[in-house]
Amino acid sequence: MYPVALSVRGRRALVIGGGVVAERKVRGLLAAQAEVVVVSPALTPPLAALAEAGAIGWEPRGFVPGDVAGAFLAFAATDDDATNAAVSAGARAAGVLVNDASDAARGDFATPAVHRAGPLTVTVDSGGLSPSFTRRIRDELALQFDARYARAARTLGALRERVRAVVPAERRAAVMQHFAERDVDELAAMLPGAVEHEVERAAETLAGVVPVQVAPLVCASRASTLALTQARTVMAALAQAGVPSTILEVTTRGDAVQDRSIAAIGTDNVFVKELEHALRERRADYAVHSCKDLPSTVADDMALAAVTARADARDAFCSERYASFDALPAGARVGTSSPRRRAQLRALRPDLVYDDVRGNVDTRLRKLREGQYEAIVLAFAGLERLGARATHTVPFPLDVLTPAVGQGALALETRAGDPLAGRLTMLVGDPVTTLAVRAERAFLRTLRGGCQAPVGCHATWADGRLAVVGAIAAADGSEVVRGGRDAVVGVGEIAAAEALATALAEELLAVGGAALLGGGPLRGRVFLLPRTQDRPSRIAPALREAGAEVVEAADSAAAAQALGARVPTAILFPSSGSVGAVREYLAGLRVEGHRPVVAAMGPSSSETAEAHGWPPDVVAPSAEVGAFVQTVTRFVLENGA
Repeated sequence: MYPVALSVRGRRALVIGGGVVAERKVRGLLAAQAEVVVVSPALTPPLAALAEAGAIGWEPRGFVPGDVAGAFLAFAATDDDATNAAVSAGARAAGVLVNDASDAARGDFATPAVHRAGPLTVTVDSGGLSPSFTRRIRDELALQFDARYARAARTLGALRERVRAVVPAERRAAVMQHFAERDVDELAAMLPGAVEHEVERAAETLAGVVPVQVAPLVCASRASTLALTQARTVMAALAQAGVPSTILEVTTRGDAVQDRSIAAIGTDNVFVKELEHALRERRADYAVHSCKDLPSTVADDMALAAVTARADARDAFCSERYASFDALPAGARVGTSSPRRRAQLRALRPDLVYDDVRGNVDTRLRKLREGQYEAIVLAFAGLERLGARATHTVPFPLDVLTPAVGQGALALETRAGDPLAGRLTMLVGDPVTTLAVRAERAFLRTLRGGCQAPVGCHATWADGRLAVVGAIAAADGSEVVRGGRDAVVGVGEIAAAEALATALAEELLAVGGAALLGGGPLRGRVFLLPRTQDRPSRIAPALREAGAEVVEAADSAAAAQALGARVPTAILFPSSGSVGAVREYLAGLRVEGHRPVVAAMGPSSSETAEAHGWPPDVVAPSAEVGAFVQTVTRFVLENGA
């Protein structure tokens, strides 16, 4: 159902039927100033009186398909289902929107209960579940939205006209927001002669605090429905403060690559880098991210300008069949692409099957409805922002499934040193959420974890105290280390908040967290794997299981972007073509005097690497993935690379 307010003033509305239901439809249409024609052999006395007075047209006969021609709206309101069905079919054939009083599914729209107070129109709709309850709610709202609200709305209309005439465009939203927040009784009592003075006084008062933004800013956002919804929420808040924006939709690597898990793509900030490129290239002035997507440390030339007020940070259990996570039968398939969620959920229910689920929120919920999963787990904040739900949507308690760092908050990123950062902080930054998120990010940095690490942290501030809880899980869910700390911290005391979270992280590392994050013998080593094919690699997952970070790159630019200033431990050449793919990157390493370990998968790639001036340190005895991974791992460990 998508609610729409249609203007029917002066338009032809056809009502088929002359009973009590038709009477209700006619009265609503007349109140909206429609031109009403009723087709029915007989009319109720009130309808007959309206027809006699010329307020409505009346055709005293039964319905024929040609009646719908030229109508703007049609209403099937007889007590005969076959006639109503014929009206609906005829209207559909003629391209006329129809309301079927006997079968809502046959119609195109519903007619809600309406309360009007002057220019205000309040509608209530229960989706056809209970018309009488809908009317009750309307009547209760009528007691609240009385004549005062009508007078207040008229005053705001007069104020709006004056604002448009005398206030610069960049300040109009802030001035009107100021008036919309005034007391209803004050607005209702405002005399027409006071409008001009009130507008001028408000404009002068706000002029000192609302920055003048002549040209709209450009906001970079991922192109998913949720990301655009989040970006537009920020843009609306800025517009109310007199800072308009346009949007630049950017497809990130995390959005484009849907055939493998996020972890398998090879970098933490898969939803961030392309947005940062838009900032660097000055195609955008600021970017809006889900805070949980950010790496623990932003790039040196970028700045985390503002963190918005946080929505519900919890993770949500979603299922079409089962009422709760505990109700899932053994062997049920649970979809989640987050290593953090998967590890903590496995600790709770090792008897379930956990599989990756990719796509935006709507896609994941569709896969759930299709039965591809018995349940999926999503961020509750995203569901709230989209107004989306599964049949059973149940948030996990924070101490059962600890959220990701920054979950539920939005982050605004700008270029480092841009004065815009300070303005964004002032206009949309939330001090309490900022304090909490900065603490959480310090926790993550201390663990040297990225946004894909099986780590959770959540901070809350109340009554002058900051409380931080954290969790470190083994990837297989076999163990979870949890802990928490709290202390007196002022809202602006960022350093104290970060120190508290850092202390908690160090404590959890000391009591077993370090071993859980160990991840394997290659932990801390970075492998560059040039790719010349789009299909998923079998080399990268095998090395990641051993704890390595594997950067997959299609060309030199992608390699340089992913690695930044870091020098890879080893460069892997699985084919001769992979050598040429990163030729420029290799030349840059040589200029800077860097010489990583070079590994080739077979004779062909070995000869090509040597021809480019990079003779391999190790060559696999056979051109097989298993032999290649084992050979590379053994060489790196034995040589302390």
